[in-house]
Amino acid sequence: MARNKETLLLLLDVGPSMHSVLPEVEKVCSLLAEKKLIYSKYDEVGVILFGTEDTKNELTKEVGGYQNVVVLRDTKVVDGDLVEALQQLPRGTRDGDFLDAIIVGMDILIKKFGETDKKKKRICLITNALCPIKDSFEGTKEDQVITIAEQLAKHGMGMESIVVRGRLAGDAKKRIMEENDVLLNIFSQKTCAKLVYVESPTSLFGALRTRNISPVTIFRGDLELSSKMKIKVWVYKKTSEEKFPTLKKYSDKAPPTDKFATHEVKVDYEYRSVEDTSKVVPPEGRIKGYRYGPQVVPIAPSEWDAVKFKPEKSVKLLGFTDAKNILRHYYMKDVNVFIADPGNTRAILAVSALARAMKEKNKVAIVRCVWRNGQGSVVVGVLTPNVSDKDNTPDSFYFNVLPFAEDVREFQFPSFNNFPASWQPNEQQQEAADNLVKMLDLSPSGKEEALQPNFTPNPVLERFYRYLELKSKHPDAAVPPLDETLKKMTEPDPEVLSQNKSVIDAFRRNFELKENPKLKKSTRRFLQEKPSGLKEGEGCGNIAAQSVDSIKDTSVVKVENIGNLTPVQDFENMMSRRDGPEWIGKAIKDMKKRIFDLVEDSFEGDNYPKALECLVALRKGCILEQEPKHFNDFLHHLCKFCQKNNLNCFCEFLASKELTLISKTEAIDSEVTDDEARNFLVKSEPKTV
Repeated sequence: MARNKETLLLLLDVGPSMHSVLPEVEKVCSLLAEKKLIYSKYDEVGVILFGTEDTKNELTKEVGGYQNVVVLRDTKVVDGDLVEALQQLPRGTRDGDFLDAIIVGMDILIKKFGETDKKKKRICLITNALCPIKDSFEGTKEDQVITIAEQLAKHGMGMESIVVRGRLAGDAKKRIMEENDVLLNIFSQKTCAKLVYVESPTSLFGALRTRNISPVTIFRGDLELSSKMKIKVWVYKKTSEEKFPTLKKYSDKAPPTDKFATHEVKVDYEYRSVEDTSKVVPPEGRIKGYRYGPQVVPIAPSEWDAVKFKPEKSVKLLGFTDAKNILRHYYMKDVNVFIADPGNTRAILAVSALARAMKEKNKVAIVRCVWRNGQGSVVVGVLTPNVSDKDNTPDSFYFNVLPFAEDVREFQFPSFNNFPASWQPNEQQQEAADNLVKMLDLSPSGKEEALQPNFTPNPVLERFYRYLELKSKHPDAAVPPLDETLKKMTEPDPEVLSQNKSVIDAFRRNFELKENPKLKKSTRRFLQEKPSGLKEGEGCGNIAAQSVDSIKDTSVVKVENIGNLTPVQDFENMMSRRDGPEWIGKAIKDMKKRIFDLVEDSFEGDNYPKALECLVALRKGCILEQEPKHFNDFLHHLCKFCQKNNLNCFCEFLASKELTLISKTEAIDSEVTDDEARNFLVKSEPKTV
């Protein structure tokens, strides 16, 4: 018998006003049963329908009333029949009374468990709450709900109500809807009941808790503010990534007639000597080794155990800092929640006082955590105050792990603000982009926010569960297409796109959109092409005014040197490498050397076009990487070299192609003005002797 076994009663409204949403209810409820078959196969589930034409329940026979309520399935261990029943719910013809359904469900659980059995019992109500509730024989409807809530609490029953509204609800009388909302709110106030309103099928999928995970503390002990001031706290996981179910190895070698075959596969490993493969090396003959340069350093388990850092279990405050100092991208791993020891009033007051003071001062706490004795690692994290807005919920802290220096990845990218004005979006482009962002707002005014994390299930996991259930019945079944509701979680809403076609068209008109495939160029084709940045039939005219294209990585292998055949392509490949900070500097240095060689080895200017092409590529790269000084200093040095070695014709060639220095307009770090850049080669005319 499972320790955390749960008994769940589903109360489903199948009346006429719910018909439009019942297909989604069938999906989410059958998914709940499928998950229980995987994770909680000993759980019991029962199903009660209300709003039906027929009546079938024990209370009707015993005391009368409770019409149009049908017990579709008594509480029993979850099985495949439950999945099939939930996939084909009958459509009712009468208005449903959810209070009648709750009372029938309570009666079933009380008769099954009595008053002393403290097993987990939960009632889940799914309705739109748009139908009137019958008047009570004694007292008001509110009095009746309070009585029911007291009985729920007395017998340890949990309850969650999912109210489907919005576009799925259709027309309804406002007075009835408001009255029912008041009644459902009484449940959440008087007992441990959860009330959720949803507007879309996607939210409905996430609103029903399909898997019951028992909370387990990862730490119970003192939050040490100082050696003389400690607060008793418990730490739980707040968020944790849901993994795929563990797949087990299965053997089909057992005879089909063997009813007791487990089909279990056992795996054993053997280690054999390299010198003598017939000799098995026992565990005591093996030792771990760690690479250190060309050698392998063996370290015995006893030595490794002595090297390990073994801190004592503790959570210690290191200090406070402004919340703005802890950037969002510092957060690592899962989120934990710190709460005061539930049975310790002083601890609750201390945590609340500390959290509220931090909230008021906009501070966060930095703490050092060792969750258990013998833990091989220490984490440093940030405590963010979580001040509750509910009277029955105490204040707490959220905990996020912070990175050490070794965990941070630094990638330097130039700021968009440093780009020249010609590369910045104009007013029309900015307005088109703003409108596109507004169009795709997931929380528009007056509507439910789409894709809320609390109500959005993982579509990959949901698809897996569906296929696993299908495969259990039909082993040869093909993978079905993606469910339409799940598709809405992975693609933009087609209705929003169709309604805002003009916004998308405006964005497309203001920006040139074109495909940018990766092309593998042959050496021959590259040499036949015109120099980078030159138009057909033109030289390098007005290079300073040309927009600089992104450097494309078209190579298959990583280039480490700039060759003679394709220097520009080699340079661009080296500049685009991000596996080390040294490649940009090396690419610039090698390209300078290649340009010098081309100019110096030129015969009657035959290398000048290729040298110009290399200069254009170097100029682009220095602008993109915000290194204007490298190019400007090099161009000064190159011109002086040409004048000194009687190569003035090359400077004249550059002047004819309007090659200029990098100005402050193009790169904010440049010290050259626009006028200085334009007049540079004009001033560099050769001197007459």
